[in-house]
Amino acid sequence: MSERQAAVVVVRGADDGEQRWFYGGGVHRWKATAEETAGTFLLFEDCMDQGKVTPLHTHPSDETMIVVSGEIVMHIDGRDHHLSAGAIALAPRGVPHAFMVLADHTRLLCLHTPGTCEAFYRGASVPLDQLAHSDRIVDFDRVMHSAQQNGGIEILGPPPFLR
Repeated sequence: MSERQAAVVVVRGADDGEQRWFYGGGVHRWKATAEETAGTFLLFEDCMDQGKVTPLHTHPSDETMIVVSGEIVMHIDGRDHHLSAGAIALAPRGVPHAFMVLADHTRLLCLHTPGTCEAFYRGASVPLDQLAHSDRIVDFDRVMHSAQQNGGIEILGPPPFLR
């Protein structure tokens, strides 16, 4: 039987962590990777602008979202919830959810437990320093390709906010 790798000490300041442009829209700042936490969790900050919206989807992990600043509408298990700074939402694994950003410079902390979704997010993003600001486009084909290649998310349908 193979031994599980141990988590490592992780200490990062507010502006520390790898930054990646996510093709679903927004900049991720990786705070603790699945490798660093021995798969226990994945934590990243997501900075987005007004109008960003996700399709209705599920994850094979529990997803906890903490609103650091700004405001979102979180659609979870068939209901809409308006969340502003300090609010939290938990989408247990397999529960359909989506969100829409209501204010520019909205920041969320996204915690996936366990950290099984990292390959999806990495496949659907690129290091921020490899892109010019004008190249930061939303490309859902790339997001879908990563979902098919890496798992980590199942797209169930369009955003529920555009009805």
